[in-house]
Amino acid sequence: MHVTAVTPLAADSGLPIFQWKWVDRNADDIVQRLGEHVSLTAAALGVGLVVSIGLAVLSLRFRWSYGFILSAAGALYVIPSLGAFAVLVPFFGLTFLTAMIPLATYTLLILVRNIVTGVDQVPNEVREAAVGMGYTRTRLLWQIELPLALPVVIAGLRVAAVTTIGLVTVTSMLGLGGLGYFIRAGIQTATPNPTEIIVGVVLSVALAVVVDLLLWLSERLLAPWARKVRAR
Repeated sequence: MHVTAVTPLAADSGLPIFQWKWVDRNADDIVQRLGEHVSLTAAALGVGLVVSIGLAVLSLRFRWSYGFILSAAGALYVIPSLGAFAVLVPFFGLTFLTAMIPLATYTLLILVRNIVTGVDQVPNEVREAAVGMGYTRTRLLWQIELPLALPVVIAGLRVAAVTTIGLVTVTSMLGLGGLGYFIRAGIQTATPNPTEIIVGVVLSVALAVVVDLLLWLSERLLAPWARKVRAR
């Protein structure tokens, strides 16, 4: 990749801190790093959501396990990201899996708590009506409780998504790609390149905003009744 460094003389010569020519020359690399960032985020959220649903169902079935599950998820959440990545490198190398596993575990605390909270907020009269119609406990959970808990679940997913996008930038410290690559490259050059740093930061923030907006729109489409309840 060709990098145009901004020298200390740039300000004296009138050169802009942000160079569009650099962006144009490195457009393919930017697209590639953006794709890596999106892939890591999507994989982590997908795996985290599936595991969280399983843990939430276990918590709802056996209430005594909820505290243990949250404690374990909380312990995983506070592990420093660089430390978690470094521990997995000897086992999996500098691979997609090495980055995805810690990223997925960081979503568990948020998602499990929101799923259980969302199900608990389902009105008892709704459950009683469903049972009166012959719904089994399993059918009640999957066809009534979880769909009604969707707004709370998506709210948790929005927080987890924004958090994960931020954490993916750290994976670049291990050479695992993502937009953080530009931040690292811009800082580690002999003369720091502000353009690379700005590209990495701005695209990361923009991606977080876009994903959050898409999840918000999905909630409005999948749970239109939630808007009516809030309007009352």
